Amino acid sequence: MRFQFRTILLASVAFGLMAGAATAVDAADGRYFTRLATLPIYQNLPQGTDSATETSAEIVSATDDGMMLVYTDSPMEAVGFVDISDPANPKPAGLLKLGGEPTSVTVAKNVALVGVNTSESFVEPSGHLAVVDLDGRAVTARCDVKGQPDSVAKSPDGAFLAVVVENERDEDKNDGALPQLPAGHLAVFDLGGDGQPTNCDTARIVALAGLAEVAADDPEPEYVDINADNMAVVTLQENNHLMVVDLAAGKVSGHFSAGAVDLSAIDTDKDKVIAGIGTLSGVPREPDAVSWIDNDRFVTANEGDYKGGSRGFTVFDKSGTVLFDSGNALEHIGMSHGHYPVKRASKKGVEPEGVDVGVYGGTPLIFVNSERGNFVLVYEDKGAGAAPELVQFLPTSVGPEGLLAIPSRNLFVVATEEDSAEDKVRATLAIFSREGDRPFYPTIVSESDKAVGAPIGWGALSGLVADPADANRVYAVSDSFYESSRIFTVDIGASPARITDFIELKKDGQRASYDLEGIALRQGGGFWAVSEGHPGKEKMNYLLAVTTDGTVEQEITLPAALRANAVRFGFEGVASWTENGEETLVVAVQREWKDDPKQHVKLAFYKPASGEWSFAHYPMEAPRSPAGGWVGLSEITHLGEKRFALIERDNQGGTDAAIKTVTVISLDGIEPKPLGQTLPVVKKTVAIDLLPEMLGSKGWISDKPEGFAVTKGGEVLVVTDNDGVDDATGETLLLRLGAAAKLGL
Repeated sequence: MRFQFRTILLASVAFGLMAGAATAVDAADGRYFTRLATLPIYQNLPQGTDSATETSAEIVSATDDGMMLVYTDSPMEAVGFVDISDPANPKPAGLLKLGGEPTSVTVAKNVALVGVNTSESFVEPSGHLAVVDLDGRAVTARCDVKGQPDSVAKSPDGAFLAVVVENERDEDKNDGALPQLPAGHLAVFDLGGDGQPTNCDTARIVALAGLAEVAADDPEPEYVDINADNMAVVTLQENNHLMVVDLAAGKVSGHFSAGAVDLSAIDTDKDKVIAGIGTLSGVPREPDAVSWIDNDRFVTANEGDYKGGSRGFTVFDKSGTVLFDSGNALEHIGMSHGHYPVKRASKKGVEPEGVDVGVYGGTPLIFVNSERGNFVLVYEDKGAGAAPELVQFLPTSVGPEGLLAIPSRNLFVVATEEDSAEDKVRATLAIFSREGDRPFYPTIVSESDKAVGAPIGWGALSGLVADPADANRVYAVSDSFYESSRIFTVDIGASPARITDFIELKKDGQRASYDLEGIALRQGGGFWAVSEGHPGKEKMNYLLAVTTDGTVEQEITLPAALRANAVRFGFEGVASWTENGEETLVVAVQREWKDDPKQHVKLAFYKPASGEWSFAHYPMEAPRSPAGGWVGLSEITHLGEKRFALIERDNQGGTDAAIKTVTVISLDGIEPKPLGQTLPVVKKTVAIDLLPEMLGSKGWISDKPEGFAVTKGGEVLVVTDNDGVDDATGETLLLRLGAAAKLGL
């Protein structure tokens, strides 16, 4: 039996991590966050604006009553407003143009205080603090900060506003090496009872030069937070340094290096195979965001920029003592949850960037995001003498940046900045409420790969098949996003389901790399799998005969005359069954090929004993999404006798998704024909509309429900392909759709 992934050793500190659910202690009502809503930022564009216009949500703040969100939108050079008086139904409330790039925002009383970058060059940085009246939605003042602003923070008592002035470097100059003057600093404003700066024209400048161990004469402060003692902690990311500033006195009261970390059992290779076998030594933390936990301790997200990035988070006390470091935990959690960004393995891995802290019902919680893995981890602070305890894993849209705890309303908000309508990725604001008695996510996790001491890496699940001998076991495959083709064993008796093992496909004794899109069980043992071809890349569509140890015994291709008509959308699913003692296979082709009638795709039938191919047509729906796109097949599964289930879907996600269905066909009266003859057309019935189930997650949904299975116990399963967290959220939904009776069985 494989090692059960229960704990991870972190910097010589062990803390409990329940596999999958990421819950370290027993569930209790209201302990877990549920996702209430995900608002695409493009919906806040002015009327008449093309919905494909690029937007962003980078940093987010809220009014004192927690009823209105204010966020920065860099591409629009604006701040946006969202009414969350009903958090489950957020309402876009418009934009305010600022005449420059907003970098950060906080709200004090009835004004929003926004850092605005107006720099025309790296050597002549400029910017100001925009004071925005929230009632009139107008800029009432612009306060010079003597350079290019980044992070802003308001003190808990409302007396001070601190503005980090980064004066960032040119990354194309001298490979981005420091120093590159002018130096950054901290600008401090005194706030009146109405939240307005009282020294708008005379910001107090706190010099930060001459202190850091790295490029001391060129401090580049990144982020600031303020505690109840009016002490500001400032990260100098590129300088790998931290400073504590007494705002009342206007001077640095303490400073220290952020230090370095040794990492083991992580992925450091560019091979696009998730394998926690690498090590890194002496990695500078280079912290980005920082947040006070209490008046003596703060937590940093160690994203890295210049030379480092330790892939985790650290708790310091204000004297610089490291109280806790997460080590490789975030890397392992990303791997186990299918959210590991393997393309970033050789750089900064999951790349934690943001942190926030909030006290909910007397429980202090720490929130840490992964910019590249698209998730937020929720930890319970257990005090200075103990390691934080992992409570929950929250999936996000692409590029989580701003985190906002709103304990007064039991809410938590995540702002994501990546936005590309062409790539079906939209910037969002996601709203969570701490009201659940169990985590809503993940739906699948992996156990440890005992051969390497890290979780089994997985993602991009593209096909399913049930084990006919075990109601709790299914097999899954992942597609060409990874260079290692794998068949995973999944225990669906657990909640969440658990990947317990895998076999790696091998050809001629070497690791094989296919675009696996479907899997079926092979008569006599082993598997059938299909690999999707791409004529433009000279990749063939293969039907693969695979042994139980992963050896590819056969690569079966289509007749040459048919291959000439292929397009890049090829084999997408395979089903096997036995008829009159003879094994027969049917392969679903995703879209029309050159020789197909419009809106008809091929079902290709193959008899292994004779090597014969024959074909029928499946009638496809026309696209119905407002964004257009196409409709195709993603899966085919044998249901018994001559009946089959297929997934028919469009290629649209999020708010543009329109067709995500499970259909049922029968081959009664259908005789597949050889190539060149008129092909029969099967009749289909829509059995399940998957959209309500997918939208029920309240997230930005994938366009790709790709795997379908009916278990021995009669349960219907569908899994979505998360595209390997590459220009995709990384969220994997295993939809458990109930009894197979809904399929007419």
